[in-house]
Amino acid sequence: MTIETLLEVRLTEDQDFLKIKETLTRIGVASKKDKTLFQSCHILHKQGRYFIVHFKEMFALDGKETNFSNDDRARRNTIALLLEEWGLFKILNQDMVNDKAPLNQIKILSYKEKNDWVLEAKYSIGKKR
Repeated sequence: MTIETLLEVRLTEDQDFLKIKETLTRIGVASKKDKTLFQSCHILHKQGRYFIVHFKEMFALDGKETNFSNDDRARRNTIALLLEEWGLFKILNQDMVNDKAPLNQIKILSYKEKNDWVLEAKYSIGKKR
């Protein structure tokens, strides 16, 4: 996996980076029994470019073993399309977002709900594990 295979976006406003980063912490796969939300995607800033990446793509970029699947790609695409619809960025390579996951596979927490859930990221950008 290389940077050229990632889903590139152009931010609507430069200050939207932190807004997108926070919003992505509230979108993912939910475990309803213990109210835990596992974050699916991150925003990556690399060499002046921005990308929406699934956490498994980040593992691959780090050279770690990963099982990034078509379902993971479809989930990433749906999340990216939602953020584009919300006016946070423009997807630059539209041909990469043809596969979509149904919305019932993705949990989106409102900002006011976030304190009622455990938000869990499986990858931390910029942190050594």
